[in-house]
Amino acid sequence: MTMLDPERVAVLARIDELERKGIFDRDVEEDPPGETILPGTVDYRQSKLSTKIKAKFAFSSARKYLNKIIEDGTLRIKAVHGIEHLNNLTTGAVITCNHFNALDSFAMQVAYEKSTCHKKRKLFRVIREGNYTSFPGFYGMLMRNCNTLPLSSNMATMKEFLDGVDYQLKKGNLVLVYPEQSMWWNYRKPKPLKRGAYTFAAKAGVPVIPIFIAQEDTADIGQDGFPVQAMTIFVLEPIYPETDVHPIIASQAMMDRNYELWKKTYEEFYNTKLTYLCGDIVKKA
Repeated sequence: MTMLDPERVAVLARIDELERKGIFDRDVEEDPPGETILPGTVDYRQSKLSTKIKAKFAFSSARKYLNKIIEDGTLRIKAVHGIEHLNNLTTGAVITCNHFNALDSFAMQVAYEKSTCHKKRKLFRVIREGNYTSFPGFYGMLMRNCNTLPLSSNMATMKEFLDGVDYQLKKGNLVLVYPEQSMWWNYRKPKPLKRGAYTFAAKAGVPVIPIFIAQEDTADIGQDGFPVQAMTIFVLEPIYPETDVHPIIASQAMMDRNYELWKKTYEEFYNTKLTYLCGDIVKKA
């Protein structure tokens, strides 16, 4: 019998505690603190030849790794529903997704590659600053080179970040944002959302494509002692910004609609009402 990994047990306990307190935007993993990204460090527009060369190498390595984890059953995707919402895109778009595992980024890559839009639209990922500056080894290489757009605690760098996001969206590309602003390991419920992703979309005049990934226990037990999860990916209907209102107002409406669609998908898939240990939640911007 495989023993439960004490680290995973501790993570689940922290998730339980934070949900009871109604604190949903705090990470539960013991990640190392990251260094500050200074202005001029990141090529947010992906305009340099060196950036493109590094990206090509990184994607080649990532593809081999993705093939491996699909083949050995580490990443299991049962189905992708609603792919037509990506196929029908005529502009760039912000993609939002619930965040519950480091591998859900690879699941998003699978969904993206199943769509026809991958032939003409690149997929960029917004990541936290520490993921860009502090991850070592193979994952660190991917974090820095696989079309990532890192946030920064430096205000001048954030201006470069915002310019880069707007540039990619208006160029017709896709920008993946995890709007819950936290990763809770194997957490199945949608968490309250932050407004940043929807502001990006409203200012650029592009839709949000909300994606919700549901999980199911399989009969196989992982090395951590917990059941391996099988994912079902739901690509939901686009949410377009209102054009005759201020982007802040438009973004709030988009965020609220995203949460409604996630909630509906959660309740239909799991056949249960969405409730939290803290009781009712207050929507956060």
